[in-house]
Amino acid sequence: MTFAYPYVGPEVLRRSLADAPAGERIVSETALRRWLTSDVDALGEGSTFVVGLDSILRLAPRRSEHVACAAANEVLAAGEIRFALTPTHMNVVEASNQSTGFCPDVDCWADLARALSFGGVVAPSGFTRPITFRRCPACAQVNLVKDDWFVCVFCDADLPPEWNVSERKVFDRP
Repeated sequence: MTFAYPYVGPEVLRRSLADAPAGERIVSETALRRWLTSDVDALGEGSTFVVGLDSILRLAPRRSEHVACAAANEVLAAGEIRFALTPTHMNVVEASNQSTGFCPDVDCWADLARALSFGGVVAPSGFTRPITFRRCPACAQVNLVKDDWFVCVFCDADLPPEWNVSERKVFDRP
């Protein structure tokens, strides 16, 4: 099942980035190679990514905000990604769903893999660094769950086993 994730970060941040450029649309092997060779940091430290509701991968410099990369729209996936180039293909070396602006669940990997399926990309079978986000039902703070410890770091309440950060919507592909 595919979900559309709304922005859940600070509204002041979203407003401050209203005029920021959106992420670069990556729709082919050529476009990805161009991105990776034009941004000197992209190969070393990686890139910020989102997958829009159109299933298109968008990349921005690593320290960019996901909400800016997404042009303040909902996303199917968001996180950080790093590639390695070879003469014949591009390898996904690292990928995570680490985006505190969208807090997507790990199941968004399928949408990232679909967005990378234009050829020339060798990707792992899932996130190399999956992040588990949960909202505390007691204090409403968003937590990054580590080591399967589903306890709120802010108030010690139990966190639910299922994703609950926002009202995500089931997304039906056209």
